[in-house]
Amino acid sequence: MNMVIKGRHMAVTDPIREYAEEKIGRVSKILDGDHVRAEVEIYVERNPSIERNQIAEVTVWTKGPVIRAKEAATDMYAAIDLVSEKLERQFRKYHEKEVSRHQNRGAYHVAPEVLTGAAAPAEEDEDTGPSIVKTKAPSIKPMTADEAILQMELLGHDFFVFTSAETDAVNVLYRRNDGDYGLIEPSQR
Repeated sequence: MNMVIKGRHMAVTDPIREYAEEKIGRVSKILDGDHVRAEVEIYVERNPSIERNQIAEVTVWTKGPVIRAKEAATDMYAAIDLVSEKLERQFRKYHEKEVSRHQNRGAYHVAPEVLTGAAAPAEEDEDTGPSIVKTKAPSIKPMTADEAILQMELLGHDFFVFTSAETDAVNVLYRRNDGDYGLIEPSQR
Protein backbone atom coordinates (compact mmCIF):
# COMPACT_ATOMS: atom_id res chain seq x y z
CA MET A 1 0.00 0.00 0.00
CA ASN A 2 1.14 3.51 -0.75
CA MET A 3 1.23 5.24 2.65
CA VAL A 4 2.17 8.84 3.39
CA ILE A 5 2.88 9.77 7.00
CA LYS A 6 3.19 13.45 7.75
CA GLY A 7 3.15 15.77 10.71
CA ARG A 8 1.22 19.00 10.91
CA HIS A 9 3.57 21.66 12.29
CA MET A 10 5.88 18.97 13.66
CA ALA A 11 8.55 16.56 12.48
CA VAL A 12 7.67 12.86 12.39
CA THR A 13 10.32 10.79 14.14
CA ASP A 14 11.45 7.47 12.68
CA PRO A 15 10.03 5.38 15.59
CA ILE A 16 6.60 7.01 15.22
CA ARG A 17 6.74 6.60 11.43
CA GLU A 18 7.61 2.89 11.75
CA TYR A 19 4.92 2.36 14.39
CA ALA A 20 2.24 4.03 12.24
CA GLU A 21 3.32 2.05 9.15
CA GLU A 22 3.08 -1.19 11.12
CA LYS A 23 -0.31 -0.48 12.76
CA ILE A 24 -2.08 1.07 9.75
CA GLY A 25 -0.48 -1.41 7.33
CA ARG A 26 -1.76 -4.33 9.40
CA VAL A 27 -5.30 -2.92 9.42
CA SER A 28 -5.29 -2.28 5.67
CA LYS A 29 -4.82 -6.00 4.95
CA ILE A 30 -8.51 -6.47 5.79
CA LEU A 31 -9.46 -4.95 2.43
CA ASP A 32 -7.56 -7.65 0.52
CA GLY A 33 -5.83 -5.28 -1.88
CA ASP A 34 -8.78 -2.91 -2.36
CA HIS A 35 -6.84 -0.05 -0.82
CA VAL A 36 -5.09 2.36 -3.11
CA ARG A 37 -3.33 4.73 -0.73
CA ALA A 38 -3.42 5.97 2.84
CA GLU A 39 -2.49 9.28 4.38
CA VAL A 40 -1.64 9.46 8.07
CA GLU A 41 -1.42 12.90 9.62
CA ILE A 42 -0.28 13.37 13.19
CA TYR A 43 -0.23 16.57 15.19
CA VAL A 44 -0.34 18.04 18.65
CA GLU A 45 -3.18 20.35 19.63
CA ARG A 46 -1.50 23.31 21.32
CA ASN A 47 -4.41 24.16 23.62
CA PRO A 48 -3.41 23.57 27.28
CA SER A 49 -7.03 22.90 28.30
CA ILE A 50 -7.17 19.82 26.03
CA GLU A 51 -5.84 16.81 27.91
CA ARG A 52 -5.88 14.39 24.96
CA ASN A 53 -3.91 16.63 22.61
CA GLN A 54 -1.95 14.04 20.57
CA ILE A 55 -4.05 13.47 17.43
CA ALA A 56 -3.79 10.94 14.61
CA GLU A 57 -5.94 11.19 11.46
CA VAL A 58 -6.00 8.53 8.75
CA THR A 59 -7.65 8.74 5.33
CA VAL A 60 -7.66 5.64 3.13
CA TRP A 61 -8.65 5.88 -0.51
CA THR A 62 -9.97 2.53 -1.73
CA LYS A 63 -11.41 1.30 -5.00
CA GLY A 64 -14.70 1.95 -3.22
CA PRO A 65 -15.38 4.57 -0.58
CA VAL A 66 -12.98 6.89 1.16
CA ILE A 67 -12.56 5.78 4.77
CA ARG A 68 -11.50 8.32 7.39
CA ALA A 69 -10.74 8.03 11.11
CA LYS A 70 -9.48 10.48 13.73
CA GLU A 71 -8.56 9.81 17.35
CA ALA A 72 -6.85 11.68 20.18
CA ALA A 73 -4.91 10.47 23.22
CA THR A 74 -2.39 11.67 25.77
CA ASP A 75 0.54 10.27 23.77
CA MET A 76 1.06 9.72 20.05
CA TYR A 77 1.48 5.93 20.22
CA ALA A 78 -1.87 5.59 21.99
CA ALA A 79 -3.51 7.88 19.41
CA ILE A 80 -2.15 5.68 16.60
CA ASP A 81 -3.46 2.57 18.42
CA LEU A 82 -6.91 4.12 18.81
CA VAL A 83 -7.13 5.32 15.21
CA SER A 84 -6.02 1.93 13.87
CA GLU A 85 -8.73 0.20 15.95
CA LYS A 86 -11.35 2.64 14.69
CA LEU A 87 -10.16 2.16 11.11
CA GLU A 88 -10.35 -1.61 11.51
CA ARG A 89 -13.96 -1.35 12.73
CA GLN A 90 -14.84 0.81 9.73
CA PHE A 91 -13.10 -1.57 7.29
CA ARG A 92 -14.93 -4.54 8.78
CA LYS A 93 -18.26 -2.71 8.63
CA TYR A 94 -17.68 -1.83 4.98
CA HIS A 95 -16.58 -5.38 4.16
CA GLU A 96 -19.55 -6.98 5.96
CA LYS A 97 -22.03 -4.74 4.13
CA GLU A 98 -20.46 -5.64 0.81
CA VAL A 99 -20.61 -9.37 1.57
CA SER A 100 -24.19 -9.14 2.86
CA ARG A 101 -25.32 -7.47 -0.35
CA HIS A 102 -23.78 -10.30 -2.38
CA GLN A 103 -22.23 -7.83 -4.75
CA ASN A 104 -19.13 -9.33 -6.22
CA ARG A 105 -18.76 -6.36 -8.52
CA GLY A 106 -16.47 -4.63 -6.04
CA ALA A 107 -16.94 -1.34 -4.38
CA TYR A 108 -19.15 1.63 -5.04
CA HIS A 109 -16.75 3.27 -7.46
CA VAL A 110 -16.58 6.52 -5.52
CA ALA A 111 -13.58 8.48 -6.70
CA PRO A 112 -11.25 9.97 -4.07
CA GLU A 113 -12.01 13.43 -2.88
CA VAL A 114 -9.70 16.05 -4.27
CA LEU A 115 -8.93 18.68 -1.72
CA THR A 116 -8.23 22.00 -3.31
CA GLY A 117 -6.52 23.24 -0.18
CA ALA A 118 -7.24 26.07 2.15
CA ALA A 119 -9.17 29.08 1.01
CA ALA A 120 -7.34 32.07 -0.39
CA PRO A 121 -6.11 34.58 2.17
CA ALA A 122 -8.90 36.81 3.39
CA GLU A 123 -9.04 40.18 1.73
CA GLU A 124 -9.37 43.34 3.77
CA ASP A 125 -13.12 43.81 3.75
CA GLU A 126 -15.68 45.38 6.04
CA ASP A 127 -17.82 42.23 5.96
CA THR A 128 -17.03 40.23 9.10
CA GLY A 129 -19.58 37.47 8.45
CA PRO A 130 -18.80 33.79 7.94
CA SER A 131 -16.28 32.90 5.28
CA ILE A 132 -15.41 29.80 3.29
CA VAL A 133 -12.39 28.21 4.96
CA LYS A 134 -12.18 24.95 3.02
CA THR A 135 -13.23 23.89 -0.47
CA LYS A 136 -13.66 20.32 -1.67
CA ALA A 137 -14.22 19.14 -5.22
CA PRO A 138 -15.31 15.50 -4.96
CA SER A 139 -16.14 13.47 -8.02
CA ILE A 140 -19.86 12.76 -7.71
CA LYS A 141 -20.73 9.27 -8.94
CA PRO A 142 -24.22 7.76 -9.33
CA MET A 143 -25.27 5.62 -6.36
CA THR A 144 -28.35 4.53 -4.44
CA ALA A 145 -29.45 6.14 -1.20
CA ASP A 146 -28.24 3.08 0.75
CA GLU A 147 -24.79 3.37 -0.79
CA ALA A 148 -24.76 7.09 0.03
CA ILE A 149 -25.63 6.32 3.68
CA LEU A 150 -22.72 3.89 3.90
CA GLN A 151 -20.34 6.40 2.29
CA MET A 152 -21.52 9.17 4.63
CA GLU A 153 -21.01 6.95 7.69
CA LEU A 154 -17.54 5.90 6.56
CA LEU A 155 -16.55 9.54 6.09
CA GLY A 156 -18.08 10.56 9.42
CA HIS A 157 -20.06 13.41 7.85
CA ASP A 158 -23.52 14.70 8.78
CA PHE A 159 -24.50 15.17 5.13
CA PHE A 160 -23.51 13.75 1.76
CA VAL A 161 -24.05 15.02 -1.80
CA PHE A 162 -24.46 12.36 -4.49
CA THR A 163 -26.04 11.70 -7.87
CA SER A 164 -29.06 9.40 -7.67
CA ALA A 165 -28.60 6.25 -9.76
CA GLU A 166 -32.37 6.18 -10.37
CA THR A 167 -32.98 9.79 -11.45
CA ASP A 168 -29.50 11.11 -12.36
CA ALA A 169 -30.31 14.17 -10.22
CA VAL A 170 -28.05 15.58 -7.52
CA ASN A 171 -29.41 14.64 -4.08
CA VAL A 172 -28.39 15.57 -0.55
CA LEU A 173 -28.53 12.99 2.23
CA TYR A 174 -28.36 14.31 5.79
CA ARG A 175 -28.47 12.99 9.36
CA ARG A 176 -31.49 14.22 11.32
CA ASN A 177 -31.42 15.14 15.01
CA ASP A 178 -33.46 12.02 15.84
CA GLY A 179 -30.74 9.79 14.32
CA ASP A 180 -32.62 8.97 11.12
CA TYR A 181 -31.71 10.24 7.67
CA GLY A 182 -33.30 12.83 5.42
CA LEU A 183 -33.04 12.99 1.64
CA ILE A 184 -33.36 16.16 -0.40
CA GLU A 185 -34.36 15.49 -4.00
CA PRO A 186 -34.79 18.33 -6.49
CA SER A 187 -38.21 18.65 -8.10
CA GLN A 188 -38.43 17.94 -11.82
CA ARG A 189 -40.11 21.01 -13.37
